[in-house]
Amino acid sequence: MSIEVVVGINWGDEGKGRMIDYLAQNADAVVRYQGGNNAGHTVINSHGTFKLHLIPSGIFSTSAVNIVGPGTVINLEALCKEIDELEAAGISTKSLRVSDRATICFPFHQMEDVWEEERLGKAAYGSTRQGIAPAYGDRYLKKTLQVGELLDSEHLKSRLVSIVDWKNTVALGIYGKKDAIKVADVMDWCTKWGEKLRPYICDTTQVLEDLAADGKRILFEAQLGALRDVIHGIYPMTTSSSTLAGYACVGGGLFRHAPTRVMGVMKAFSTCVGAGPFVSEDTTAWGDDLRKSAGEFGATTGRPRRIGHFDAVASRYGALIQGATEVAITKLDSLSGQKTLRICTHYEVDGEKITTFPLTHKLERAKPVYMDMPGWSEDISTCRTWDSLPKAAQDYVLTIEKLIACPISIVSVGPERDSLITRSVSGKKAAA
Repeated sequence: MSIEVVVGINWGDEGKGRMIDYLAQNADAVVRYQGGNNAGHTVINSHGTFKLHLIPSGIFSTSAVNIVGPGTVINLEALCKEIDELEAAGISTKSLRVSDRATICFPFHQMEDVWEEERLGKAAYGSTRQGIAPAYGDRYLKKTLQVGELLDSEHLKSRLVSIVDWKNTVALGIYGKKDAIKVADVMDWCTKWGEKLRPYICDTTQVLEDLAADGKRILFEAQLGALRDVIHGIYPMTTSSSTLAGYACVGGGLFRHAPTRVMGVMKAFSTCVGAGPFVSEDTTAWGDDLRKSAGEFGATTGRPRRIGHFDAVASRYGALIQGATEVAITKLDSLSGQKTLRICTHYEVDGEKITTFPLTHKLERAKPVYMDMPGWSEDISTCRTWDSLPKAAQDYVLTIEKLIACPISIVSVGPERDSLITRSVSGKKAAA
């Protein structure tokens, strides 16, 4: 039996989808364990290019069950449309299972998300406005529905009356929106999309427990990255769930089995979507050029990603709180042609050099301290072995490995499934 978790080391958008797609070829289950449709995983394989938001990136595997776990919040309409898009592209979704204990992200959650960002103005959190924060807030306030409740229409209607009354109280009292939400509209939305999802809804914990009992390989997939974790990230500019590997079994719904492998994913340079401190950000022409050449735009919103030099302070912290046993580094090929590469090795905060990752209010005052390394001019996109990489590229990776204090087992040199180089970690080669 193997229980593995693939997580982001930084702010998200590290390339987790392409790694899951690669690893899922030999997995028996792939499980999304937190988040909603507020971020996307881009997957490029023989079937084409896909941007997944709720459906696990293992959906292209013919052997894996793909589970949207109980720790997620599910926009029913968005999930149904994602299913339709995959089916239209010839990708079967028969392997998909949706946890009956996941909670619903309603259209009124999206409305509330927009209202709050507008109320905050310049102090807004940089939300994708998909309703995720209100949906998670209502989960902990016990003011939303579990997906399994969709299957009982009489119960559903009585619960919705109470929930909509509560949401209208909030809408009027905080945002001045009178009678913004109607029970009939919400009921119609639930009925339409809930019926389409009915065949997929089940007790996914039992599915996973049965697979684990049979010694199968289970792969957990995180959304976003360590620095967006609601507890240990750049609070309050975080997501509203735990993005950490430690939450995988809780949010995924598998118990009595601890993870045996935690693969962190990070880019060979730093990127960030959304608000919050980003110490190594480069707003010069260098950042603009790299954004365009590397295609750094959000998979969900299309927003340009903020670009920075590799931040070893943030990445070392991310690897630590993820409990990463190894790391995959992506987009090394995007740095080809750079004469000089910079790595942020320390922060300077109020005149003091530090190597630890501080609280958000101190991050906002932090200045990067860099070391420079020579770049390389060769096109490395066809390299498939470590020895075929230019020495400057090897030195760059090895320096990062030392600075983050975690072994780098996989180097990605392109977006395609096989554009990877595997390295030995403590004498053991990275497994697909």
